[in-house]
Amino acid sequence: MVTRLVLGCGAVGFDLLKRLPDGGTTVVTDDEPRAESLREANIAAVDGDPTDPRAHAPDADIVLVASDDPERNRAVAVAARETFPDAMLIAYAGEAARPETVDAIRSVADRVIDPTAALADRVLDRTVGFESDRARGLRRALLDAEEPLAVVTHDNPDPDAIASAVALCQLAERVGVDAEACYHGEISHQENRALVNLLDLSLVRLDPGDIEAYGGVALVDHSRPGVNDSLPEDTEIDIVVDHHPPRGAVGGEFVDLRSGVGATSTLLTEYLDRFDVSPGTTTATALLYGIRIDTKEFTREASKADFAAAASLVPHVDADTLSRIETPSLSIETVSVLAAAIENRTVRERALSTCAGEIRDRDALAQAAERLLDMEGVNITVVFGFMDEMIYVSGRARGSDLDLGETLRDAFGAIGDAGGHADMAGAQIPLGILGAAGPDRNGSLTEIVRDVVNERFFDALSDAPDAPSIEQSLEYDYAHEGQPRSRSPPTTPARTRRPATLSTPRTSTRTTPEPVPFSSPGSNQG
Repeated sequence: MVTRLVLGCGAVGFDLLKRLPDGGTTVVTDDEPRAESLREANIAAVDGDPTDPRAHAPDADIVLVASDDPERNRAVAVAARETFPDAMLIAYAGEAARPETVDAIRSVADRVIDPTAALADRVLDRTVGFESDRARGLRRALLDAEEPLAVVTHDNPDPDAIASAVALCQLAERVGVDAEACYHGEISHQENRALVNLLDLSLVRLDPGDIEAYGGVALVDHSRPGVNDSLPEDTEIDIVVDHHPPRGAVGGEFVDLRSGVGATSTLLTEYLDRFDVSPGTTTATALLYGIRIDTKEFTREASKADFAAAASLVPHVDADTLSRIETPSLSIETVSVLAAAIENRTVRERALSTCAGEIRDRDALAQAAERLLDMEGVNITVVFGFMDEMIYVSGRARGSDLDLGETLRDAFGAIGDAGGHADMAGAQIPLGILGAAGPDRNGSLTEIVRDVVNERFFDALSDAPDAPSIEQSLEYDYAHEGQPRSRSPPTTPARTRRPATLSTPRTSTRTTPEPVPFSSPGSNQG
């Protein structure tokens, strides 16, 4: 067991004692009333002079010098170092310590806690530099947006999008702005529904036209209206926060695009810290889950920022609820899609493409793409199927120099929407486009879909250049991240704003998805 010796016990020392683990701690103080109160709290306390080695314990692994008097702490630190030359010595500088006193303590201590320097660092961290510029830009954009603000995810949102929307609404509330987390489509994936159900997250499901009931619009986890969401393409955007590389020009009063991080939830966690907002248990649990899913447990495009954000969230997380969300079984639909994908696969030079036919749950494609990536000899997977007059494509890559997002853009951008990351991407192709996709084809709809998608994917794969270097990706981030952007290009008509108070009642409804059996993780972004 680690033994700790606390020498002196002022206000800061008393707070430290409350945070230390039980057992293994002895306090030496010449403040008799304080020693008595510590003993009443079942903390071993000795009446004595902290500068006198005879009052010290016989041994200690960690020594904390913790009175409020700077000069007293200097003398105690010197004596403690002589008595315990091998111990870890941590010393509090004290209140209003002079620079020379702090220097003297630092010369013998392993670590000095200087409240003056800590306060100055905190103030500078919050008011000066690139990170604080971003926080001020977001705050200004929130205050300038017309209320209520719709924080819109991509369609059929995944955990990263859901958590990011909830967190941005919390930031808006912090500055007194009315905001709601909104989405189009369905929250169909079992784990995503469990996330909403178990954390009781407040989300508004939008129907076509409902966005007109809002004064301002923010986008999270995607960056352009009408691309991977059901907003009109001419929707005027106030705020964009996303970690995906953009396909084209991004408009908004405030735009934060950082493809160098693994999740949009990471960016929102940073903003919560910048705004001095405690995420609370619900938001923290959702954000941590969003980071873990989008980085595939920190194994896919994870950055230092993702690890730092996760570490800051852990103390607030409801571990039991998180465990219930992320320990699912496979749904029957997912098993069916996986079976069809295995049976119909085509593999060429470590790339697998497969058609699952008609599907009922598009999230099953992402799960199949993840699982097929574990097949021997495969480091690129593309799984696709169709439902509701739309072909959905989900791709994954591992251990490849290929930029999968760019490859799917090349393959399907001319006939649908496509994009994503170097190792996680997706596409959506209207079924009606197949008539113009190539020569006349005979066969069933499944065969036609399979032939068109396979042909375009493998053609694009053979022409694909190497993936951009990390330096190139960061060059984009440093040049663009956090900078206020102009509105959409003049060729894009602006949406006419409507007042915040309308006589027409809102037709959107709060989502109350039914609890369902849990299944494996997935992402609707690809």
